[in-house]
Amino acid sequence: MNKENSITCEILVTSDLHGHFGPVDYRTGEKRPAGLATIATLIKQERSHTPELILIDNGDLIQGTPLTYYAATHYSNELNPGIAALNELKYDAAIIGNHEFNFGKTLLNKAVQDSRFPWLSAGIIDNTTNQPAFGKPYIIKWVDKIKVAVLGVTTHYIPHWENPSHIEGLQFEDSLETVKHWCAIIRAEEQPDLLVVAYHGGFERDLSSGEPVERLTGENQAYAMCTEVEGIDVLITGHQHRSIAGELNGVTIIQPGCNGLSLGKISVIFQKENTHWKIQRKHAELLNANETTAADEIILELSSTLESETQTWLDERIGTVIGDLSISSADECRLADHPFIEFMNKVQMEATGVDISTAALLSNDCKGFSETITRRDILSNFIYPNTLTVLRLTGQDIREALEQTANYFQQDENGIIIVNPAYIEPKPQHYNYDMWEGIQYELDTARPAGERVLHLLYQGQPIEDSKEYEVVMNNYRASGGGDYEMYKGKAIVQEIMIDISEIVTDYIEKHGQIEAACDHNWRVV
Repeated sequence: MNKENSITCEILVTSDLHGHFGPVDYRTGEKRPAGLATIATLIKQERSHTPELILIDNGDLIQGTPLTYYAATHYSNELNPGIAALNELKYDAAIIGNHEFNFGKTLLNKAVQDSRFPWLSAGIIDNTTNQPAFGKPYIIKWVDKIKVAVLGVTTHYIPHWENPSHIEGLQFEDSLETVKHWCAIIRAEEQPDLLVVAYHGGFERDLSSGEPVERLTGENQAYAMCTEVEGIDVLITGHQHRSIAGELNGVTIIQPGCNGLSLGKISVIFQKENTHWKIQRKHAELLNANETTAADEIILELSSTLESETQTWLDERIGTVIGDLSISSADECRLADHPFIEFMNKVQMEATGVDISTAALLSNDCKGFSETITRRDILSNFIYPNTLTVLRLTGQDIREALEQTANYFQQDENGIIIVNPAYIEPKPQHYNYDMWEGIQYELDTARPAGERVLHLLYQGQPIEDSKEYEVVMNNYRASGGGDYEMYKGKAIVQEIMIDISEIVTDYIEKHGQIEAACDHNWRVV
């Protein structure tokens, strides 16, 4: 809406699309009302009545589905399907997300070069130039007579998770301090009518009470940005996959979920006062796709050939199962040793030649394997491009790691074991509960936190606190990810720099038939 003394500035936001470009559930192959092609219909509807708007993607675009994995491994020299879609939809900017680095710098740099829009991230610095690695940290966009500045920033916690070779030559500066620094510069030098910060990070505190909802590590700093930084009008967030639309300390905030389920929309109404435009009202909302929202045919066509190839590739049979490797209940799988978890650990142990392993069920959607194993089954269960790391740990380290794992559980007022709410809100973190093979142990949820590990044995003998053991785990955990502080700085014995899904595929192809087995070496009581 545009009247003589009133202008409405509209900002549309996607975030954490994670390679969901078409309306496809890659676990089943069935359609669902999600993905960028579906969201594109909503974007075009908004453009039909508001041609002058700002369209931003807030990161984690090019990784997350079998389609993006197939594109990265088979078509790395071609135009990335996500970039093709954002180019077609005329995005104004995209923010670097932490998962943008997962396939390495070469693929990321090509994606950036192929984009007809700028990628922003003020705090990711090129060590050679000491300047933002992806170009200018902010853009200026005019909407009618309104001058809008959009500053991009990324969680600086990436070095805690990412393969070091993927971020070589880069420095990750504190996101909060970066926002403080650049907001002051933008306000002074650009004097925008509207200052937007697009942050690939989330909220570290409860929006109502201000109480911490996670350990304040610096991974998420959106609450502090709203309360400590002067001059922010709109804060776009992501990373946590939450659905948020509202206001905090006068800052309009939005976080549009993940996988193309919602489109974020911020409307800012300006009123002219003398010769200046002043913000009169701001509003944030989520536009949700539903069963009646048709996917945009133009966006679908951009990746149709790749999608078809991916689906054929996913349905290739890799091996078979003797017994039962299916997961009927993720909750039950985490309460006692399960054949599928034992399989995961056996793969890691064979790949590295060590006899102690720890692994996690990465999502409650993981269903294990049925009688026939396809590539779809593998990529549906091993959803992150993790690699393997062997650490040299003391017995005390192992005990502390198990105590951290035990924090996943608590008991309700009736003594029933339940999942600690901290692992569910504000973001599900089921992948931070580990299950071990090669040792024997019991976790007693009735005991106080820090005193729950019982009967901790290795080869039938008590694990000695000072003795050293070699343990294989994924690289995310080996870096201390998931609050496993005891792993930080420990000696790295071995690294297998191959995607875990490829390691699993090779294992199954080598063995042909996988026999379900379970030695019941651990349980939770």
